[in-house]
Amino acid sequence: MNTTKYFVFLAILTSINQGCKSNPSESKPTESITWKGEFQSRLSAFGHRNWILIVDKAFPMQNGSGISYINSNEKLLPVLTYTLGEIKNAEHVKPIIFQDKELSFITETQSKGVKQLAQSIQKVLGENKVQTIPHDSIFLKIDEAAKLFNVLIIKTNETIPYSSVFLQLDCAYWDGEK
Repeated sequence: MNTTKYFVFLAILTSINQGCKSNPSESKPTESITWKGEFQSRLSAFGHRNWILIVDKAFPMQNGSGISYINSNEKLLPVLTYTLGEIKNAEHVKPIIFQDKELSFITETQSKGVKQLAQSIQKVLGENKVQTIPHDSIFLKIDEAAKLFNVLIIKTNETIPYSSVFLQLDCAYWDGEK
């Protein structure tokens, strides 16, 4: 009789333990030294209307079904440089670039290094047209896009607020004028 109770207790304990484990299929940031490989895989599948966000460390995790995360564990500039380089080399997509308008209002007193980072981001973006819009407007765009299309968020270790860069992909070989 004691043996039966022991096995019942063990079965219940095992069930509780399994139920407490997190679901690996949830859209949580993946921390991996192969973030570039994961990004390349996604980029080859992405097309116009998909989004790629290179975001600062405090960017919130969203729960939209079309949103996925990669944790690069790197600073923003190298991730942005790599991401834009890969998009430039892709023959099927090109970026429409957005930045937070709030970045231009932050002072060095508020966040040391903000001006240098903003200048460095502009160098990386080069001649690309950049649209600056309020941060909340970006969330609305992403929320709307994620209802139908995939959004990839690449988290960085950047700790300067509003330094994120948002890339809406467009078709590289066709446009509305053709």
